[in-house]
Amino acid sequence: MTTDHQADIQHVAIIMDGNGRWAKQRGLPRNVGHERGVEALRRTVEACRDTGLSYLTVFSFSSENWKRPAAEISALFGLLRIYVRQDLKRLKEDGVRVRVMGNRSGLPDDVLSLLEFAEAETRENTRFNLNIAFNYGARDEITQACREVAKQVEAGELKADDVTSEHVSSALWFADIPDPELLIRTSAEYRLSNFLLWQLAYTELVFVDCLWPDFGEEQLLNALNVYRQRERRFGGLSTQEASS
Repeated sequence: MTTDHQADIQHVAIIMDGNGRWAKQRGLPRNVGHERGVEALRRTVEACRDTGLSYLTVFSFSSENWKRPAAEISALFGLLRIYVRQDLKRLKEDGVRVRVMGNRSGLPDDVLSLLEFAEAETRENTRFNLNIAFNYGARDEITQACREVAKQVEAGELKADDVTSEHVSSALWFADIPDPELLIRTSAEYRLSNFLLWQLAYTELVFVDCLWPDFGEEQLLNALNVYRQRERRFGGLSTQEASS
């Protein structure tokens, strides 16, 4: 039985995985898989917005992805450029706010400028929030947050014994958005891959078999239905256990 609080969902996070395998299965270059992945992102943003969600956070480029071949990294950056240039006007008109979370040092100057432009152009939008984790690693984010809290202690603004999880949460890159209720990972991989480790503490996880380029509204709705069949207990008893 699904209670009202179980059905409520504002924020979905997605690890978009499987572009390379999608291309390999079809005998195509990896960059074609990434191109189809951009199309899947377009579909998913529209589906999330039309479904009534408020936030979508996608894992676009991890801090570990720098280990990939230089040509593939260049292609990924190129697709980001294309996505922002082609879609920004429509996103802005549709009320979508674009925000980018991650380490901005080391990014090509034109990519950094483009990301900052996308954020500035959509800052006033409130209908839907698209968060792009780019050059992102959760351990880096948590480490940075701990440094910020340590500075407060060092400055005498906070006692070490008074530090709480709320202090760390408030120092994260996107401290002003709710934690995801649901994480979806495509391509039948069962890892978090250093994504939103702090925020996913009580998030429901759904792993789907389809590769990211094949993801769309149908797969999103299926994952939401799976989520709505679950009971989120946050360490407490289930409804049935509590009433017995």
